Amino acid sequence: MPVNYATPAPEALLPVAGVRLGTAEAGIRKKNRRDLTLIEFAPGSHAAGVFTQNRCCAAPVTLCREHLATDGSIRALVINTGIANAATGEQGMRAARDTCDAVARMLGCRADEVLPFSTGVILEHLPVDRLIAGLPAAQADLAADHWHAAAHAIMTTDTVAKAASRRVTSADCQFTVTGISKGAGMIRPNMATMLGFVATDAGIAPALLQKLAKDAADASFNCITVDGDTSTNDSFVVIATGASGCMIDSEASPHWPAVRDAVIGVAQELAQAIVRDGEGATKFITVRVGGGGTAEECRLVAYAIGHSPLVKTAFFASDPNLGRILAAIGYAGIADLDAAGVRVWLGSGAEEVLVSENGGRADSYREEDGSRIMQAAEITVRADLGRGVAQATVWTCDLSYDYVKINADYRS
Repeated sequence: MPVNYATPAPEALLPVAGVRLGTAEAGIRKKNRRDLTLIEFAPGSHAAGVFTQNRCCAAPVTLCREHLATDGSIRALVINTGIANAATGEQGMRAARDTCDAVARMLGCRADEVLPFSTGVILEHLPVDRLIAGLPAAQADLAADHWHAAAHAIMTTDTVAKAASRRVTSADCQFTVTGISKGAGMIRPNMATMLGFVATDAGIAPALLQKLAKDAADASFNCITVDGDTSTNDSFVVIATGASGCMIDSEASPHWPAVRDAVIGVAQELAQAIVRDGEGATKFITVRVGGGGTAEECRLVAYAIGHSPLVKTAFFASDPNLGRILAAIGYAGIADLDAAGVRVWLGSGAEEVLVSENGGRADSYREEDGSRIMQAAEITVRADLGRGVAQATVWTCDLSYDYVKINADYRS
């Protein structure tokens, strides 16, 4: 079960003007489950995205990049689960293109105004005939209030659907931001997440929308890790329909801060939900690293702690074997790090205890304090590198027996 997370109720996911969503059973890999999602956008909508840096990226990722390189116009997303269409060569590219062509014919738009997304098993061919056959049912299901259903339809090993929504008033404008994501394992994004989609009815200039997508990814999906694996299919897309009438042409717009904060807030909520639903996770861990010379070296340290199987298994066992955290800091890659200047705390607020300073165990630290804090479902690790004022935060989870079981049985 996820750590302190539940899918929002359908009525909590606010419709976004200019967006309709539909799902269908296409039998992509398993029968009797909704595995196909179609999201339609009003004419005049624009999209921007960031994608996996994995060199063995999936065919849909390649095609999305091509389509977004035109004018950023968007009329539809089509998402399938079950088969990732990754490591499938030219046949995989044809399947992705055929998918976009079929949606374009159905909606009366250009094929490059359709973005395809796939998630599931790698190295297996997408049954594109089944996908295309399922499209009319997905189209017939289109409705503005189907965010909840879509969040469920894009799941793979997720135990809960992930969604978030906000309505914001800025001066004389009101706009909505709603998003969904999926992911539970193979999570160490090098841009975004397995799949994440955020839409707003604000109108945002294309160049500014691309900046917003990158900023939102860097503040959210690029701050999480479950198992240190970067997927072949990671995709995060932000869509602006402009249907609210609230138009933002530059960062000087009075509405820009509110739109930016809302999109980043939704993205962070979705990203943290992925960690809370990490495969087999029993604990949600916040790793805050400060006192760095640069933000990048703080991120190196935070990810070293968050990735470490030894750290993560200690948290699963509630065992304050906290020397493992110091070891991770030491191998993070800061060549001139002075270990004597590093301090580490466990917990937060009134419960925070100093664990290490001056190159060793803090005189005030007691094992029973560490053990008590590690019993909690949510834990904070804070480190100060003693080198400057930069900081970074990463969200991660523990590593349990169930992680191995889930991934060993993934194709069963």
